[in-house]
Amino acid sequence: MLFDMDGTLVDSEKLWGVALEDLAARAGGRLSTRARLAMVGTSMPVSMALFRDDMGQPDRPYQPDVDWLTDRVAELFADGLTWRPGARELLHEVRAAGLPTALVTSTGRRLAEVALKTLGAENFDVLVCGDEVARPKPDPEPYLTAAGLLGVPIGDCVAIEDSPSGVASAVAAGAVVLAVPSDVTLPSTDGIHLRSSLAGVDVKFLAALR
Repeated sequence: MLFDMDGTLVDSEKLWGVALEDLAARAGGRLSTRARLAMVGTSMPVSMALFRDDMGQPDRPYQPDVDWLTDRVAELFADGLTWRPGARELLHEVRAAGLPTALVTSTGRRLAEVALKTLGAENFDVLVCGDEVARPKPDPEPYLTAAGLLGVPIGDCVAIEDSPSGVASAVAAGAVVLAVPSDVTLPSTDGIHLRSSLAGVDVKFLAALR
C-alpha cells in the first residue's frame, strides 16, 4: 500500500494554504486562488516557482522563503492534523492485515516527521519524501522508489492520491491508483478508480481494484 499524505490521509493542504498566504503577505502581496490550487501536490521547487510568478517577483531568493515556509508549516502541523474521512480507519486496517505500507509524499522529511506524530510512524514500513528523490511527483520516481524499498512489484501496489500531480506519478509508475480528491477536482479518467472519500474503503475493496 502506497499512501500520499497531504490531502489524502490528513487535511493538511489547508494549513499549507495558511502558511503560503502568510508568506505572500511577507512578500507584500496576496496569493491568488489559481496559484494556490496549482501548487497542490507539487514539490517545493515547483511551488516556489509558482509563488514567485504569482507575486510578480521572478528574482525573489528561493531559500529564505523555503526556510520561512517550512518553519511556519511545522508550527501549524505541531498543533495536530485532522484526518481525512475514512483515512485513519483504512490505514489501521491495512496495518492489521500485515500489508507492506509506504508514505509517499511531496513534503520534505522535516515536515513529514512532524506529521507522523499524528499519523503514527509505526503505521509505515517506508517513508519517501519529496526532498529525498531526484525527480519528485509527477515523475514516477517516488512511487517506484517506495515499491522497491518495500520489495513489492509496483503493479501489485495500490497508490492512494488526491492531486493531479500525485495521480500522474502513481499512474506513470504502474501502480493501481485510487484517487480521492480533496482541494482540487480530479476528472474521471480511464484506469483511475475515483471516489469522493475513503469512508467505507477497506482492505477487501482495495484487493478488488485492478
